Amino acid sequence: MKRTLVFLLGGLLVTPALAEQQVDKTIDAAANGSVEVYNTAGSITVRGWSRNSVQVTGEIGDDVEELVLERDGDDVLVKVKVPRSHGRDIDAEITVNVPQGSSIEVAGVSADIDVEGVNGDQSLQTVSGDVEVVGVSADLEAASVSGDVQVTGTGEDGDTSAATVSGDVSATDLAGELEAESVSGDVTVAGGSFDRVYFETVNGDLIFAAELRGGGRLAAESVNGDVEIDFKGEVSASFDIETFNGDIDNCFGPEPERTSRYAPGLELSFSQGDGDGRVVIETLNGGVSICN
Repeated sequence: MKRTLVFLLGGLLVTPALAEQQVDKTIDAAANGSVEVYNTAGSITVRGWSRNSVQVTGEIGDDVEELVLERDGDDVLVKVKVPRSHGRDIDAEITVNVPQGSSIEVAGVSADIDVEGVNGDQSLQTVSGDVEVVGVSADLEAASVSGDVQVTGTGEDGDTSAATVSGDVSATDLAGELEAESVSGDVTVAGGSFDRVYFETVNGDLIFAAELRGGGRLAAESVNGDVEIDFKGEVSASFDIETFNGDIDNCFGPEPERTSRYAPGLELSFSQGDGDGRVVIETLNGGVSICN
């Protein structure tokens, strides 16, 4: 009996290793070209490096048809090709090294996406998985249906969009313009300097702890959640704040007023500094706090 158990356990331990295929492919690439990466299930790790080549390493499942790596001019394609009729073992864990100046488009279905050190524009999308980006210095679109989205910038201006349906969104040290939203989760903006920010959530809190530049625009909207605004540095803007069921705490001085003698809603409108920017905050069930 003991020998049988040992044999079975040994088989279980060995089988997964046998089911995986090791991959290591490299192709020449343009220093400022584009790279497209597609993987159905598993994980996609992308790293920027100083070489003018694209390298793909990792493990692919036994049911994967092939790993495609090809170049057409300045465009490189990386694709985990899955047959129409396949088993369960289509998982692929791949790492893709690309030239730092590349623009990338990464897509997955049931896959996490992890990107660092890429200086070009980025489009990152997955259905079920987390998206994490470090070192953003250009335009970025990052989205997941079921997963967290975490974006960290370098302080350089860009146009960033970060969104998820079920999960949290975190944006750190970005600059320029930002649009961030979640249906069920918190949205946090920490550090950075902005000309325009729009962020919203249905069920979750909104937190902004960054600089709003002169003439900048900020709009925050939540259905069920608190809104906390903590401006870094001086702020010059006109404010319009409204909550239906929640308090308004204001470090700038003016007190909120009731929207109606028959309803619990509060509103607050005032100007700070020259009032050349604009801040609009709305929440249905939640409080609002603004300070600097």
